[in-house]
Amino acid sequence: MTAKKFAGIIPPLCTPFADDFTVDTESLRRHIEFQLDAGVHGVFVLGSSGEVAFIPDAQRRVVIETAVDQVAGRVPVLAGCIDMTTQRVAEHVKTAEAAGADAVVITAPYYTRTHVAEVDRHFRLLHERTALPIFAYDIPVAVHTKLDRNLVLDLAEAGVLAGLKDSSGDEAGFRFVLKGRRERGLDQFSVFTGSELLVDAALALGADGAVPGLGNVDPVGFVLIYDHCRSGNPLAARREQERLLTLFGIVDVAPPSRMGRGSAALGAFKAAMKMRGFIDNAVTAPPQLPLNDDELLRIKEKLAETGLL
Repeated sequence: MTAKKFAGIIPPLCTPFADDFTVDTESLRRHIEFQLDAGVHGVFVLGSSGEVAFIPDAQRRVVIETAVDQVAGRVPVLAGCIDMTTQRVAEHVKTAEAAGADAVVITAPYYTRTHVAEVDRHFRLLHERTALPIFAYDIPVAVHTKLDRNLVLDLAEAGVLAGLKDSSGDEAGFRFVLKGRRERGLDQFSVFTGSELLVDAALALGADGAVPGLGNVDPVGFVLIYDHCRSGNPLAARREQERLLTLFGIVDVAPPSRMGRGSAALGAFKAAMKMRGFIDNAVTAPPQLPLNDDELLRIKEKLAETGLL
């Protein structure tokens, strides 16, 4: 793996809230310090794990400004500029620029149906409006558009995209992107997996790193996987990955008959973060539902089982 500005473990940070759903900046600062102490190689705010879709614009600005100030240049700060259309995203990019972010992360447009040519225009127009590196975020479960892999590579070759965060769940497509990057000589184009469960496999295939939501709970584990892979110890990486597979069970403590998958996963992440002392409050933004006492107990047990409590 080559040395790049954007490589390694870059967790998509959860956004801590107070009871009134405003940003708990003190908890965010403390959580960032836990991440940096764990050895992460960057932080990504306002992604899916950061509940970006639920956060008003003014509070989005608070999140980026707080993160940039707390990180103080120690690692890159990536800011999610995620919205429905190009002009709305462009406004978020301006905010990220003013706050001092090192890169922006952008999905395909959504709500309205889009053609691949329109997705192409979306990224090219945004590239024209900012000097910040742009990462494409492939998350079709949220935006209902799967990024075309050839489009991604074409945009990388044109200098429009600096990287890709692949949360599509399409492992074969991810491998084609890595193959295409190699064949086109796009050495500085950074490719990250968004999967918590396949980090060791993605790194073995040539990925530059991972953006794992579960890294909010156990950043040390993911940094260990990265370090084991870099040092040529795949068995140690696999053992750590399998421990994290067990930990990932926290997202399943709430039944789908009671709440949505997002409420269950984000609620579990935040509950575990609170139990570990990373944040003060496990509240999630409305209309997401809170976990109950039995579900919280099962999360605590899972943390103990995986050596985190």
